[in-house]
Amino acid sequence: MDNIVYVGNKGVMNYVLAVITQFNSENAQEVIVKARGKAISRAVDVEEMVTKRFMPEVKIKEINLGTDHIQGEDGKSINVSTIEIILFK
Repeated sequence: MDNIVYVGNKGVMNYVLAVITQFNSENAQEVIVKARGKAISRAVDVEEMVTKRFMPEVKIKEINLGTDHIQGEDGKSINVSTIEIILFK
């Protein structure tokens, strides 16, 4: 089972609760927070709230940065930044 939380346009607390739920009810040892584009800052906020406020025992294992190449509506290739934050307990 994948313990991945995809961060999008919803409020930060929705994603914080999703991460906490993965750690608690799914009994996961590792949860991956993924985002791209403008949602990257929201993903970092989620990680900070989880590790600093709600679950101080959770630590960052790894952070991966990358770029996705997406085909635009006009046929041009668009580069979109991505982030993957791996949290573990």
